[in-house]
Amino acid sequence: MSKTCRVSLLVFLSAVMSNPALLVLYGSQTGTAQDTAQRLARQARRRRLQVRASPLDGYNVADLISESLVVFVCSTTGQGDPPDNMKNFWRFLFKKSLPVGSLSRLDCAVLGLGDSSYPKFNFVAKKLHKRLLQLGACVLLPVGLADDQHDLGADAVIDPWLASFWEKVSALYPYLSDVIPLRDDEPLPPTYTFHFLDAVGEKTEDRLRIPTEQSVPSPTHPFPARMVFSRRVTEPSHFQDIRHIEFDITGSNIEFAAGDVVMMRPCNAPEDVQQFCQLLRLDPEARFTLRPTDNAAVPARLPQPCTVRHLVESYLDIAAVPRRSFFELLSTFATNELEREKLAEFSSAEGQDELHSYCNRPRRTALEVLADFPHTTAELTVDHLLDLFPEIQPRSFSIASSLQAHPDRIQVLVAVVRYKTKLYKPRKGLCSTWLASLDPAQGEVLVPLWVKKGSLKFPTEEETPVIMVGPGTGVAPFRSALQERTADGKTANVLFFGCRSESKDFYFRSEWEEMMKAGCLRLFTAFSRDQEEKVYVQHRVRESGELLWDLIANKNACFYIAGNAKQMPAGVCDALKEAFQEAGGASAEEAEQMLAAMEKTGRFQSETWS
Repeated sequence: MSKTCRVSLLVFLSAVMSNPALLVLYGSQTGTAQDTAQRLARQARRRRLQVRASPLDGYNVADLISESLVVFVCSTTGQGDPPDNMKNFWRFLFKKSLPVGSLSRLDCAVLGLGDSSYPKFNFVAKKLHKRLLQLGACVLLPVGLADDQHDLGADAVIDPWLASFWEKVSALYPYLSDVIPLRDDEPLPPTYTFHFLDAVGEKTEDRLRIPTEQSVPSPTHPFPARMVFSRRVTEPSHFQDIRHIEFDITGSNIEFAAGDVVMMRPCNAPEDVQQFCQLLRLDPEARFTLRPTDNAAVPARLPQPCTVRHLVESYLDIAAVPRRSFFELLSTFATNELEREKLAEFSSAEGQDELHSYCNRPRRTALEVLADFPHTTAELTVDHLLDLFPEIQPRSFSIASSLQAHPDRIQVLVAVVRYKTKLYKPRKGLCSTWLASLDPAQGEVLVPLWVKKGSLKFPTEEETPVIMVGPGTGVAPFRSALQERTADGKTANVLFFGCRSESKDFYFRSEWEEMMKAGCLRLFTAFSRDQEEKVYVQHRVRESGELLWDLIANKNACFYIAGNAKQMPAGVCDALKEAFQEAGGASAEEAEQMLAAMEKTGRFQSETWS
């Protein structure tokens, strides 16, 4: 090699070594994995590293072969499924045609975010980690398995995992130990800058309307569905307000089947929007455009120009319980000594129990935190709003109707979330409270929505029996299935429904009775509070062991569970295994194997939520 070539190569290597680029790719369903990915990206910027953070489906996966350092942060959804924004990546990565050593130049790490109350805990992260190894990647450290069920939340795993990751990076790039990082209390540059427009000018109202011309509604192009009715289906004296809501989807091109879900993005309450604008001294009617400071794309859901009111009402998640990253960012603006100390404590690994007591346990909102730290809030600049507050995430509801029974309509069953903590104001669910506040009797109400495939799939064969266990609002997908199945002449249907009281929250009672009269349904009910001894659906499943064994062993029945993920699903599974043992003569081990085999073949399915 000539002297000139050697010098050129040394210059090139020096440039590469002095500026390693970190790529952080995330798969996020509710925003938690995205938040963690952005936290990692901020840590990289403080170490003066080049860094990009992107959703997995926003990245060209074919470019992975030319990356040098990548961190994958991913959650798990449903029954071990990847989040929506990494499904294309997932399909590509698991192609059998990919060569075994195709990622041999890649140094990477995988951090999973999960909830151990679900059976397939961190399944996506584990499977991704294994696949990267198969493709020859050098995995720098063991897969991180963060758990929401931990007393201190996911950070109990994330904190030490990130510390280990940076140790490995420092070993890979020894020169980094000479780099003087930015201090933790120095604000990083904002992702966007706000450019306010003159008061006189183009109106933005038309730009805020949702486009209606598209083939199939999607997250970026939802369909503005007219709310037809919103009826309370619990007795006025009952402690919980449950709504049966119908939307008109005429002309939307929306199609769905039993088990699918409808997605909606809620709006913040008008009083919260007003308080937020007052705290930050913002004019709600002021208009602005956003300009990225780096290569970031302007959020697709924000019109350009946009009003402050639209930003706060429809985009910034000010009513959510803030994550630790919120306090980390907020602390960089604090000049008041008391507030700065408290925010620094909440941001530290040692202060997480204190933060949980202040924020997570009482479910304190980001807006309430701003009110508690008035001096720091006064120091906030508008340019940092989109870094400080995440985007409002869409909520999913099981569709409770069938197009056969209700053409051009979608119906849902919504529990209006309201509960007390140690805080004076009751806590409210953002989406359910927003939906309940909408009254079509007062004028036309349009709700932007779209539909996506659910995890429950029902058999197409007419003779296959279906057994459904759906206490409370868990009955919603089964109402859809029953309407669909009875319209198709499928009569082998069994439903276990549970609620507190026969007279107060027995949803769709008259419909079930009509189906029973028509010979299309066998119904078993459990009213937990109507007698001294509490009776739940799992008790009814246990009592019906002979019937269930006959349907499953002799008639190839499919078994479904939907509802709250606390004790019910495990209780129902135990009751079903008891039926296999007592009615079918199986041993405990055989019963376990039978249930596992049913799950593997899709004859046992569950859709639960916490």
